[in-house]
Amino acid sequence: MLAAALVAAVLGGAVAPPAAGAEIPAIAQRQRAEKKSFTDSEIVDGFLKTAFGAEYHLAGKVDRIRKYDTPVRVFADGTRADRKAQLTKVVADIAARVQHLDIAMANNGDDANVLVKLVRDRDLYRTITTFYGSERAKEIRSSLDPQCLSGFRKNEQFEIEHSDVILTVDNGDFVFLDCAYEELLQSLGPINDTSSVPWTMFNDNVSMGFFDVYDQYILNVLYDPRIKAGMTVEEVKAVLPDVLADVRAWVRKVNNLAE
Repeated sequence: MLAAALVAAVLGGAVAPPAAGAEIPAIAQRQRAEKKSFTDSEIVDGFLKTAFGAEYHLAGKVDRIRKYDTPVRVFADGTRADRKAQLTKVVADIAARVQHLDIAMANNGDDANVLVKLVRDRDLYRTITTFYGSERAKEIRSSLDPQCLSGFRKNEQFEIEHSDVILTVDNGDFVFLDCAYEELLQSLGPINDTSSVPWTMFNDNVSMGFFDVYDQYILNVLYDPRIKAGMTVEEVKAVLPDVLADVRAWVRKVNNLAE
């Protein structure tokens, strides 16, 4: 059962550290222009659209919550030390901003449940073929023509057991960080891209390069303990009001946002 998106350290009272690419002009510009205030309905709408379904259906229609129920350990497989260092910062940033997610780097692939394959752009399609087989690789290439990719394997309880992320290393810092954040986050569960939500990186028309406030809401809702793998839309809606109140307090604190 493969769901593919073709597409923890909990802080005390401290504000999260700067994003991994804050010094890159294109990212800094986007951070300055970022919308940070959202209504409950805007957050709920984006959460439901990204946490249910899948952009590219390898396993049919999915109408259940998918998430990790175990610590997440990430291993970077590749030769570019600079990209590995950037990925380490991305993972630390995600860990700092998602309250109930235990995520960190692993020292080797055997200890990881998220494998990040770092490849040259010219090797991307060949790598996708290795991961998904030639027929699915052709479908992926024709329907999405991706610059990067993520997918995960889930069990019968819809708990994610393993994720694979493919990132290109030679398309510049902005593309690398934009892909790293989007694909890593999607590999944690919110795998459905949507063109109808303008504030999320899970919109193919939006490029961020950092972990924006709106998507912090989505991931914090998903990893709240009251949101469980296998839940239906109606089951999620029943607990969302209480979850959202706590998530708002956390996201406000970790980003030093005004009341």
